[in-house]
Amino acid sequence: MNNSKNIPWRKLVLHIAAWAIVLSLPLLTRYDSGRPKHPDDHGFLLLHILTSVLFVPVFYFNTSVLTPRLLYTRRYFAYAGTVLGLYAVFMLIHGGLFSLLIYSRPFKIFPSSFFNLIPFLAVLAVGTASRQAQDKVKSDKLLQERHEETLKTELSFLRSQISPHFMFNVLNNMLAMARLKSEQLEPTIIKLSSLMRYILYETDEETVSLKKETEYLQSYIDLQRQRIGNKVKLKVNMEPGEEEYCLPPMLLIPFIENAFKHGLSAISDPVIEVELHTSGSMLYFRVANKFNKNTDEIKDKTSGIGLQNVKRRLNLLYGNRYSLLINDIDNWFTVSLQLNLQQS
Repeated sequence: MNNSKNIPWRKLVLHIAAWAIVLSLPLLTRYDSGRPKHPDDHGFLLLHILTSVLFVPVFYFNTSVLTPRLLYTRRYFAYAGTVLGLYAVFMLIHGGLFSLLIYSRPFKIFPSSFFNLIPFLAVLAVGTASRQAQDKVKSDKLLQERHEETLKTELSFLRSQISPHFMFNVLNNMLAMARLKSEQLEPTIIKLSSLMRYILYETDEETVSLKKETEYLQSYIDLQRQRIGNKVKLKVNMEPGEEEYCLPPMLLIPFIENAFKHGLSAISDPVIEVELHTSGSMLYFRVANKFNKNTDEIKDKTSGIGLQNVKRRLNLLYGNRYSLLINDIDNWFTVSLQLNLQQS
């Protein structure tokens, strides 16, 4: 933790040291031995130092604004035009400084522009390379975090999202159906098989189609419906649409599992609502359940990965391309998720 907090300070010290070296170059490279004094020696030295100071805002303006907003978006003509305008302002200030500090000769725009062009372009090149290197480090770190998050959540999903308690209940129901020779046995086996196939194979992929994810959610809800019978009022409406959008596997199941886990106990008229639909590239997902605040809802420490971990996964995978609202009002627990499925 201490190392991470020191990084901004290290970066600041590094920048200050680098600019101190650049600004001191006119002094370090000055050579006076054996050369007669010139009345504008002091003026030229001061001019070089002040001109070097002008490179500081040029560097950071290019790094913070021009590179991310124009180069990264491939607006090359806009970048070139802005750089030309920036150089014109730079030369205007440089010319004013020259006129104020140098008395022995007039300011000549063309030789001076050619003389300052190379260091100006060098500052731009170093700034752009620096920004790209920083962004590459951030991108690699984010990819690594996403990879680590996937590895951590994969095991959690397989062990807890379909809890052993739920699986044992489904198997017991199937045993009872077999003894009663119920016609529901075959579709129950098919749904359980589909659910397990999804968990074991589809979750190996980085993304799955929204339709497959919806089918998985529906199989889970149907098995829960068979397990609890008429004890709970289920309102389910899921319409993934016709577009072939993708999302990370098992991203939505924690919300539904949470509703079944905490929406059944010590409630006289339990209700669980699940809604899913798309509009354009936006996914709208809502899960709501009635619950009893007076009961202990933490039944199993290993149940689910928790809403906080789901939020972290959404942050890592989608950044600012999602909105998650969680409300606890009048014995109703509601989760509303809006997710931009368009690839960034």
